[in-house]
Amino acid sequence: MKALLIRFFKDEEGLTMVEYAIAGALVAATAVAVFTNLGAAIVTRITALVAAVNT
Repeated sequence: MKALLIRFFKDEEGLTMVEYAIAGALVAATAVAVFTNLGAAIVTRITALVAAVNT
């Protein structure tokens, strides 16, 4: 039983999957933030263009 527990604690394959999951979540969160800011910038620019055309 002791050998099984030692082997379980030394196994790093599960840790690798957790690292990939965390990295994927960070990439997804960054992409959402970038596209949200990009959308807001586009709306601001279009609003300014419409105002310039209407005057």
